Amino acid sequence: MKIHEYQGKQLFAAAGVPIPQGVVARTPQEAADAFTSLNGAIAVVKSQIHAGGRGKGRFKEHPEQSGVVLVKSADDARSHAQRMLKSTLVTKQTGDAGQQVHTLYVEQGLDIKHELYLGIVVDREQGLPVVIFSSEGGMDIEEVAEKTPEKIAREHFDAALGLQPFQARKLARAIGLNAAATRSAESFLPKIAKFFVDQDCSMAEINPLVLTGDDRLLALDAKVTFDDNALFRHKGYDALRDLAEEDPSEVRAQAAGLSYVKLDGNIGCLVNGAGLAMSTMDLIKLHGGEPANFLDVGGGANVEQVTEAFRILLADASVKAVLVNIFGGIMKCDTIVEALLAAYDTVGIKVPLVVRLEGTNVELAREMLAKSGKKIIAATDLTDAAKKVVATLGA
Repeated sequence: MKIHEYQGKQLFAAAGVPIPQGVVARTPQEAADAFTSLNGAIAVVKSQIHAGGRGKGRFKEHPEQSGVVLVKSADDARSHAQRMLKSTLVTKQTGDAGQQVHTLYVEQGLDIKHELYLGIVVDREQGLPVVIFSSEGGMDIEEVAEKTPEKIAREHFDAALGLQPFQARKLARAIGLNAAATRSAESFLPKIAKFFVDQDCSMAEINPLVLTGDDRLLALDAKVTFDDNALFRHKGYDALRDLAEEDPSEVRAQAAGLSYVKLDGNIGCLVNGAGLAMSTMDLIKLHGGEPANFLDVGGGANVEQVTEAFRILLADASVKAVLVNIFGGIMKCDTIVEALLAAYDTVGIKVPLVVRLEGTNVELAREMLAKSGKKIIAATDLTDAAKKVVATLGA
């Protein structure tokens, strides 16, 4: 689950992580009032969408307008906000479709000495969270890693113990911070590491993390993603979710208890089991096709869930064929076929449908499919299924 920058900063502040002063604005007048309330000579008006690269992004309706702008008066803030709100911001991460801006964050101007990068993720090979720290803030960390990897420092830490002060000093020295900035890092880095663990984050990124003229570290950005599997421990986070920033199909699938991720291909996949779904997508690509989605209905899917899964798949206009790949374990294959045939009648499937079944009662299930009278292409194994569904697109 992703949240907006301003929401991340509110959580940072509650955790004792230093942030600049800022005010949320949802109308041009609120942006003007925010500038006045900050009581400074300059401020920054920031578009709030779930994507990075906003400063380099441009609005479709106003190509001259960046997603992040420096303003020097309340009138200036108002006029920029007028152009930004309800306009579509296109960045490297949004793709050509862009994302409509509904909220702005007006933040105080700062005396910035240097921009740094800070990120925390889980290193799954080590089984530990890792702090990634770099002197090259304001840039894509992937670009820094490729061109100047020596400018990136990493430090793993124990989630139970937290990032220790000596580790913070080690990181600060590694990227060349002076003594005063190192003291600030000794306080800042353990706090953001504790936030990462306490809030069950899958990522916490600050780009840029700024070093002010008086050598203090401040979070000038906040890109926070929570682990969906841990949200039950944070009931209040439901209020932070912005459904307008999420794919409608993914929202719909989540409500039905389905795991769904939209992709760019044209072959819809309906599978039970995450590993089986990954294998299915791999085989489709191996035989020349492109999967349109990842969709795991789980081991105990019922008629309603299978029907909704088909509705979600077929609502995607790019889907030109569907591959159903089911292993009957907890749920028997004949039960799956009953749900599949009911969904077929309810939804009205107009694209080629290939079905591969294996597991408990598979022979009975295959017989049910053969006698159904439906336009369903049966496959004997996964390779056969992948080849057949790709072939339907060339027919």
